[in-house]
Amino acid sequence: MTRLTAHRRHLVIAAGGMIAIAGVISGTVAVATEGSGNSRGEETIAQGPTPVPDGKGGTPSPPTPSAPGAPGTPTSAAPTGPVSPEIVHETETGGKTVALTIDDGPDPRWTPKVLELLKKSGIKATFCMIGPQAKARPDLVKQVVAEGHRLCDHSVDHNTAMDKRSEDYQKQQILDAKKMIEEAAGGGPAGTIRYYRAPGGAFTPYSRHLAADNGMRPLGWDVDTRDWQRPGVDRIMENIKRELPNGPIILFHDGGGDRTQSVEALARCIDWLKDEGYGFGFPKV
Repeated sequence: MTRLTAHRRHLVIAAGGMIAIAGVISGTVAVATEGSGNSRGEETIAQGPTPVPDGKGGTPSPPTPSAPGAPGTPTSAAPTGPVSPEIVHETETGGKTVALTIDDGPDPRWTPKVLELLKKSGIKATFCMIGPQAKARPDLVKQVVAEGHRLCDHSVDHNTAMDKRSEDYQKQQILDAKKMIEEAAGGGPAGTIRYYRAPGGAFTPYSRHLAADNGMRPLGWDVDTRDWQRPGVDRIMENIKRELPNGPIILFHDGGGDRTQSVEALARCIDWLKDEGYGFGFPKV
C-alpha cells in the first residue's frame, strides 16, 4: 500500500486558561513510501524550544522490570468509565510486558499466517484494521476476535496527512472505519473496537478526543520495527532491540504489501522476548 510520509510539528501556545493548537509543517510532504510516518505514533508537541514527545506531557518510561518470565495476563473485559484521550504507551499489566500491534490488515494472505504464529506462541495481539479491508474480509475479522485478539480502528483510507485535514474529514475517517470493523466483527463485547491508531501517527487533539468519546483509546507505538520497509529480518530485529527501551508497544504489519519478512521477524521477535523474560499483554485502555 502506498503511504505518504510527513514530518510534522505542532506548537502549543498557552493563553490564559485556553489552549490553541496550530500545525506547523516542516520537511518534505508527500514522499511515497509504505511507512508509518511518525516514528512514535503520536503528536510531536513543542513547548518553547524543548520538544515533548507524547500527548501525556512527557517521554514515556520504559516498562518496569518484574520477575523474569512473568507473563502479562491479557483480559477481554470491556473498559469501564470514560476512555482517556491521551495516547497510550503502556500495557494494561505493566511490569516487564510488551504489547504486539499489527497494522494495515486484514489481508487474506498475511493475516492468517500472523494468526497461526500467535496461536502457536500462545500470545494475544491488537490488530489495527483499515475499514474497507475489514469490510471485505469479515471472515478474518471474526477469526481475530474469536482467537482472543483485540481490534483497533486504523481509519478508512490510511491518509498519513489527515491531521492537516478538516475535523469533518477526520470524523468520517475514524467513525466510518469503526462502523465497518464492528459490522465485520459481528457484534458482541469481543468485537468492541478498543483503540484508534492514526495513520502515520497523524493524531490531532480533535481526533484523540473524538476517538475517546467513542470508546477508543488513542494508540501510539514505542518500537517501530520498520518491517514495512522490508530491510531484512536481521535489520528488523536490530530495530526492535534498539528501540525496546523506549517503551512496550511494538509495531508490526500484516497488510500493505509483501509481509514475508514481517512474519519471520515476528516469530524471531517473540522467541527473543520470551528468552529475555518478557510477558505479553494488551495496550492500556
